Amino acid sequence: MGIVNVTPDSFSDGGQHASAAAAIAYAEQLIADGADILDIGGESTRPGAAQVSEQEELDRVLPVIEGLRGISIPISIDTWKPQVMRVALAAGASMVNDVNALQAEGALQVAADSGAAVCLMHKQGTPQTMQQRPEYENVMAEVSAFLSERISLAEAAGISRQRIVIDPGFGFGKTLAHNLDLLRQLEAFGALGVPVLAGLSRKSMLGAITGREVGERVAASVAAALLAVQRGAAIVRVHDVRETVDALKILDAVNGRER
Repeated sequence: MGIVNVTPDSFSDGGQHASAAAAIAYAEQLIADGADILDIGGESTRPGAAQVSEQEELDRVLPVIEGLRGISIPISIDTWKPQVMRVALAAGASMVNDVNALQAEGALQVAADSGAAVCLMHKQGTPQTMQQRPEYENVMAEVSAFLSERISLAEAAGISRQRIVIDPGFGFGKTLAHNLDLLRQLEAFGALGVPVLAGLSRKSMLGAITGREVGERVAASVAAALLAVQRGAAIVRVHDVRETVDALKILDAVNGRER
């Protein structure tokens, strides 16, 4: 899953693809680099990020989605706002990637009515507060319980299990120790019976381990993606698509598979 942030303030690439034309060109490059899905977002969810209005978010993402109509791979809309979901799906997106796990009023119904795939992510707190003092008694048990409950509620709303993906939410209300626990035990999320998405690309946990700034975390991001796939992730959400695809080709060759 290639990341296309149409934002001025995302933690890694804020402002780089803020115009529709730049974002479309970048998305097309990600497809050429080997992306299987594009994840298009118009509101940063980095720690401390401010919310933007529905209209501003739509003004950012809609021209990009419309400009990519007819591409060869699916588009995911990265949003927690039901109205943004509704409009983006009508414009051509076929997946909702929601850091809020469809908890906003009306979000479950929008997703259910659309027939789209959904990704339900765990977070503790909000982007404004989540990294202040994240605490868990047992991070794996608590994240798993939350995701299990959201899967059940999604199914009850009419979203079939075949349409659901889960994301443990690396960096969303977690310390480095929490993130490492989740990555070590990622395979255990397979017990929930739906595919797992891992989003580790360029995140602060990688900087904490390597001492590298955001723009220097390509190698660490690729290593994290490989570890996630080895532990059962079906989707890795990445900035560096070409490098990650190359690494996964090596992994597949060693494992006797073709990519």
